[in-house]
Amino acid sequence: MVKKNTCVFISGQGSNLRNLIFHSRDDKFPIKISLVISNNKKAFGISYAKKYKIPFILINTGNQDYENKILLNLKKYKIEFICLAGYMKIISSNLIKNFNNRIINIHPSLLPKFKGLNTFSRMLKKKEVKAGCTVHYVNEKLDGGSAIIQKAFFIDVNDDEQILKKKTQKLEYRALPEAIIKIFRNF
Repeated sequence: MVKKNTCVFISGQGSNLRNLIFHSRDDKFPIKISLVISNNKKAFGISYAKKYKIPFILINTGNQDYENKILLNLKKYKIEFICLAGYMKIISSNLIKNFNNRIINIHPSLLPKFKGLNTFSRMLKKKEVKAGCTVHYVNEKLDGGSAIIQKAFFIDVNDDEQILKKKTQKLEYRALPEAIIKIFRNF
């Protein structure tokens, strides 16, 4: 199997990146993580890129040419597929056009509910019964691309934001690799 060169975009802890690195070491897993991009120089996830000797790029989204820097590096590393794993920036329409249907995101809610930020606090305020995660294609609408996989759990009356986050992350670690396998089974 020829693995697809993949870039993972991160902004924080990088636990989904770590999980994808683990899965990508399996010969049957369809992607190879060839590049990590972060908009946060303090993102802990960069340590995983360093540990596993994966090239990484820090971008300053305040610079006017940051998108060109991203596109040049994606080309340089022959990137064919992009995973947004806790990347806290909106992806430009130009990048979406260049990677049409080859960018996925993992979101900590059962989309279309609770798009955007602060999902757990909003779930609790609305007294939701279920929570979970969605892996979806990225399009020009915030968290609006078609879903690939969703995983859910019932919210316990004692669950707070931290507990919801931990439960959701456990599901994310299964959902993201499953979605990638599902996508490349169809390629």
